Amino acid sequence: MSLEVVLLVAAALFAVGLYGALSQQVVVMVMMGLELMVNGVLLAAAGFWWFMAPAPSGQVLLLVVLAAMTVEMAMGFAVATLLHRRRQTDMTDMAEDLSR
Repeated sequence: MSLEVVLLVAAALFAVGLYGALSQQVVVMVMMGLELMVNGVLLAAAGFWWFMAPAPSGQVLLLVVLAAMTVEMAMGFAVATLLHRRRQTDMTDMAEDLSR
């Protein structure tokens, strides 16, 4: 497996995530698209680190970023669940103002 293949897969992940984030109106589906986009970026970064300088310091940084992304997505799903429970909606255009 070469760097070109890894970058091609990362670009495909990012493209699918971008399409999913822009074409969907359900909050959870938009968040899944954003998750795919971030995973594509992380895969590209991991590929660069692996093929350019296979030192473990870069991969540790990617694991920290992955853990932070996991916590961020859990908080996003908590907000989406709260939005659904309070307003009985799951569409992005119905969730304009979260302060009410």
